[in-house]
Amino acid sequence: MSTDVGTAAAPRATRREWLGLAVLALPTMLIAMDLTVLHLALPALTADLRPSNAELLWIVDIYGFLTAGFLITMGAIGDRIGRRRLLMIGAFAFGVASVLSAFAVNAAMLIAARALLGLAGATLMPSTLSLIRIMFTDPKQRGAAIGAWTGFFGLGTVIGPLVGGTFLELFQWGSVFLLGVPIMLLLIGFGPIVLPEYRDESVSRPDFISAVMSIVGVLALIFGLKGIAEDGLGPESGIAIVAGLALGALFISRQRRIEQPLVDLSLFQNKLFGSALGMLVLGTLISGGSQFFVLQYLQLVCKLSPIEAGLWSMPTTIAVMIGAMGAPALASRMKLSTLLAGGLVVAVLGMVVLAQLSGPSGLYVAVVGAAVIGLGLGPMISLGTGLIVGAAPPERAGAASAIASTGTDLGASMGIAVIGSIGFVVYRANLTGKLPEGLPDAVVKTAEDTLAAAVDAARTLPVGDGALLLSVAREAFVYGLQATAVVGAVLAALLAVAAVILLRDARMPAPPSPAETGDQTNLLREGT
Repeated sequence: MSTDVGTAAAPRATRREWLGLAVLALPTMLIAMDLTVLHLALPALTADLRPSNAELLWIVDIYGFLTAGFLITMGAIGDRIGRRRLLMIGAFAFGVASVLSAFAVNAAMLIAARALLGLAGATLMPSTLSLIRIMFTDPKQRGAAIGAWTGFFGLGTVIGPLVGGTFLELFQWGSVFLLGVPIMLLLIGFGPIVLPEYRDESVSRPDFISAVMSIVGVLALIFGLKGIAEDGLGPESGIAIVAGLALGALFISRQRRIEQPLVDLSLFQNKLFGSALGMLVLGTLISGGSQFFVLQYLQLVCKLSPIEAGLWSMPTTIAVMIGAMGAPALASRMKLSTLLAGGLVVAVLGMVVLAQLSGPSGLYVAVVGAAVIGLGLGPMISLGTGLIVGAAPPERAGAASAIASTGTDLGASMGIAVIGSIGFVVYRANLTGKLPEGLPDAVVKTAEDTLAAAVDAARTLPVGDGALLLSVAREAFVYGLQATAVVGAVLAALLAVAAVILLRDARMPAPPSPAETGDQTNLLREGT
């Protein structure tokens, strides 16, 4: 049965829809938790699998890159084959990939399993939001449902460090991935019962060539940057960077030529759209890069257990939520550009605090600095998407939302890749020439990979040499963290200036009218 939801009266949701919302909230919470618990697992993971610094970065951010790269494509596939069907396929794939990640025997296997997790994750986010939009047609109920969905994402962020730290305290590092298995089983079991099917028959076949070009281009560019972090600038890394940039240019050219582009480039004709998107990407880049190093500092330099590191990271999460939830209220009382620029200045101050770290005694400095950074970036993260969607015409709000989600995921992964690479370059530079004389070449090479590897290698050495290796490695890591803080401060300061200039006339969009909240296409809804 086909209905035009934009013109029909909006029925109120029943108990089934609210049960469906609870089912959809589970994978949302899991995705938020998955990002945090992996950072906490890095020391134990490194000791077991012994990845190089480049492999460690791939383990962390391949998930985000593939999620971002295929988010729009998976959304289009869901429109054609059915959102619920795609959600079930993605849930099954996510569960399988979680098991493969948990029992990975080497770094390459874990990277591949995380890549599969990224592909599966790309099916979950657009499917959950789209189904919520279909299930709740009453504007007030839809707003409450989306608010609840957002709240579960925030809840996952808050409890992630605590749950992940507890699991790591009791079990081996792979247990953090197994958290996703029971949640995906619940989704597969109850999804077909409480969720409707939804397809948009007017959607054309997604352009897979564009999807491949975009993701290969991004991965080639990041491969080159990580190659520089691993071995310095060489032919291999240089070719990868050039190839990535070339594919990016070809991707843009293709989007302009084809009738149904993967990315609607006409949206970028609005300067506010492009400015807000660029600032959102860079804001999440700063956030992702700083969090990556701070969590390792808490465990490897301050010698905290996983659960202790999780508890000490919660002030940062709470600060981000305060900044994100308080920003909309402040936006109605002060100029938007001033609010965003002020938040970014606060983030700069947090970076300055982080740059003062001097060793294991800097626990409170690290916690305060990270929390201040989160508080300052919260307004950019929460208001950025609203600006992007508001700058787009109503009929293109869906495409704008997909681009905003892609930009956020890409920014967080780029932060780990780019800022993480800078930190590792500084770490290695400060380690060279300072290690104890007479160490085996294998130990030296291992220590130069990552701090976690150096900590593991120190256990195999005599007490004196091991203690000296740890002292030098931890000092080098702090220098790397200081360098990332300086880079983050410069980027945040430039963003603050950009906010004042580019967003000087920006206003948050007014809430849509009931007529505008209706779907603009004829939808086929089944199973209702």
